[in-house]
Amino acid sequence: MRDLKIPDQRHPEKAHRPDNAQPKKPDWIRVRAPGGQGFNDTHKLMRDLGLSTVCEEAGCPNVGECWTQGHATMMIMGEICTRGCTFCNVATGKPSDLDVFEPGRVAHAVEKLGLRHVVITSVDRDDLEDGGAEHFAQTIRAIRHRAPDSTIEILTPDFLKCAPSVLETVVEAKPDVFNHNLETVPGLYPSVRPGARYFHSLRLLQRVKELDPTMFTKSGIMVGLGEDRQGVLQVMDDMRSADVDFLTIGQYLQPTPKHHAVERFVTPDEFKSYEKAAYGKGFLMVSATPLTRSSYHAGDDFDRLRAARLAKLGRA
Repeated sequence: MRDLKIPDQRHPEKAHRPDNAQPKKPDWIRVRAPGGQGFNDTHKLMRDLGLSTVCEEAGCPNVGECWTQGHATMMIMGEICTRGCTFCNVATGKPSDLDVFEPGRVAHAVEKLGLRHVVITSVDRDDLEDGGAEHFAQTIRAIRHRAPDSTIEILTPDFLKCAPSVLETVVEAKPDVFNHNLETVPGLYPSVRPGARYFHSLRLLQRVKELDPTMFTKSGIMVGLGEDRQGVLQVMDDMRSADVDFLTIGQYLQPTPKHHAVERFVTPDEFKSYEKAAYGKGFLMVSATPLTRSSYHAGDDFDRLRAARLAKLGRA
């Protein structure tokens, strides 16, 4: 199998960063290059509707597999992020104004693709008073109207610079899963997520459960950034203290030499060990593999998540 070629998108704001060597990937995280009719059909639909996808913008290694099946994670509120996280390949800069017609086009894509479960994410929009919360809510409502049988998972920014009440706007729109990724251990935030705050993100997830205890919450981290095992286990404990239901853990893959270096490739056996530990700490659902990403196999995982809750309640 050939490595998927991820475009080298060296954005101006990353120019000051020193180059980091990109180590050769081990065999267990090699993927096939994208192609085929299903892939091309999904690509055409996204272009025809003028929609962005995190699959492309973040250089996801699973894009070939997912798009062949018609599964695309749409990224709303533009392609320009107001943050400059060193792991992320999305461009940083001054975003354009919000497209008021975008929620309808997203809903049309969900209907056209026949998605039973859709994941919607976004860039950070620190330039907006509500961080884009109302735009998320409008997108959820548009999907409910156009594709009422689809379940909806959102992967949101942290709304760090917004009033706490903006979170209520999103929760009241009733997504089926509220996902916000912690991304890494707190000690690496200054170098990996310099614009974010670990305990703010943790509190965001906790607050979702306080607003709606029935809503599934989800969060994920990358490994291979320089964390140690004890740090990962502590993040698990922190997530469980916030009553997070679903944990994802995947291997960090360096998009370009200007991004944070890959410190090491975590072995499949280590991922299995993390999965076992996470279930032992009480998560309802865990996905921990080298290629795990927030939206990878999200529909099947959501089915298992619901089944796990019912089993816990004794109603399986």
